[in-house]
Amino acid sequence: MKGHPVVAIAAAWIVVAGLVVGGSPAAAQSAVAEPPNIIYIMLDEWGYFESGHMGNDDLLTPNIDRFAEEGMRFTNAYAGAPVCGPTRCSLLTGLHAGHMSMRKNDGFSPIRAEEPTLASMLKQQGYVTGGFGKWGIGGRGTSGVPEQHGFDQFFGYYDQVHAHTFYPRYLIRNSQEVPLPGNSGMSFYDGETHAHVEIFNESLKFIREHSDQRFFCYLPWTPPHGLWGIDEDNPSWQLFKDKPWTAGQRTENDAKVYAAFLHMIDRQLGQIISLLKERGVDDNTVIFLCGDNGGQDYFKTPERPHGFFGPNLNPETGERFRAGKGSLYEGGLKVPYLVRWPGKIQAASVADHLLYYPDVMPTLAALSGATCPATDGLSFAPTLLGHDDQATHPSLYWEYQGQTAVRMGNWKAYRGRNGTWELYDLSQDVEEKQNVADDYPETLKQLVALADQAHRPVRPGTIHDRDLMMQDHRQAPHQGNLEYLKRSASGS
Repeated sequence: MKGHPVVAIAAAWIVVAGLVVGGSPAAAQSAVAEPPNIIYIMLDEWGYFESGHMGNDDLLTPNIDRFAEEGMRFTNAYAGAPVCGPTRCSLLTGLHAGHMSMRKNDGFSPIRAEEPTLASMLKQQGYVTGGFGKWGIGGRGTSGVPEQHGFDQFFGYYDQVHAHTFYPRYLIRNSQEVPLPGNSGMSFYDGETHAHVEIFNESLKFIREHSDQRFFCYLPWTPPHGLWGIDEDNPSWQLFKDKPWTAGQRTENDAKVYAAFLHMIDRQLGQIISLLKERGVDDNTVIFLCGDNGGQDYFKTPERPHGFFGPNLNPETGERFRAGKGSLYEGGLKVPYLVRWPGKIQAASVADHLLYYPDVMPTLAALSGATCPATDGLSFAPTLLGHDDQATHPSLYWEYQGQTAVRMGNWKAYRGRNGTWELYDLSQDVEEKQNVADDYPETLKQLVALADQAHRPVRPGTIHDRDLMMQDHRQAPHQGNLEYLKRSASGS
């Protein structure tokens, strides 16, 4: 059935103000006999080609590669936005950038108090809900804190700038500070307690404690992004510390630590799967694994001008997604996207289905039997489960800081900050090098009209306690790092 996302989500649908709205007040029937546990892992700035199974020879990702062999890889997955905060808003609320309440990337801006999220949707369906990592859609003292949006617990960073250091003085659990022993908070690179290690341990604890219940575990982990501080005795660091690489952003170790971070995450993914098997719930747990936005060309050298690890560079063809993080060209939006569910998702499968982050909410609704709130998304559960009734988007929409982009089929229109529209045929020009706007004026006109229809004025959340909000925002060591902070303001 094409056109409307009726697949296993609700009994009826209507369209209001461009949003798809479930028509049944009761929970929809699940697309599967037994709704699964759901683990959603989103890695910060993990690039499309930054893994072994995508041809990268420098980065060691054996568990991610095995994950791809055991699940489904999507070749046409797009982030909800090209930077951290807005893409999290799109993922968690099911809205595209023209409808979202939080379109800034300042670290603390919140969603509105009444907005449903993945967690609030699943909580109504009986799921225990936990989040561990970088929140990014509402600092403390705002309407956007996670414990007010369906999470039984959230542990990590609420403010994105707070997440710029892996050795902060404290992390946050349900808006309460949790001190990290031995951390002064005065250095990006030095401390006794590594924040991500603590976040990962809490992730495992949550899964272990709730493996006999239906659970949703949201893991928006900060690595491999950030200022690359790692414990000297970390086993992943031991693999890379003697590499002859001197490329870096602030130190000569940065590229090596980035590689160690990705390997650390890879190890932790393996630990999570081992825990699921130990608890006997691996076969009834679906795991999503993705990046949060397009890759950034960190640690460029004359020999590696596209970034030391080439996040947007196809190592086989030499083609490169244009631009990167912060841009609405392909390089800022294309993300790796893998899903594993033993016995339900065909192993080693590859899907060309076009999806983006507003689609996650209706997909999780379909798998869980939850009633889906109004979204801009379409469930891709049919693709995951090998069904032939997959609905497709007429168009996809993005906006960010004076940029606009629309994709319709293989056509993509882009408007930069200078106000000029460009047009690309992605089936022939994945690198977006050939602007064919003059050759296809009617196609461009159609895409521009879609963009005009998709944009609505923002209705932001509320700041209740600015002093508390700014307390976390100021925790990262700012002095001597103004250049980094300026860059983070546009691409945190």
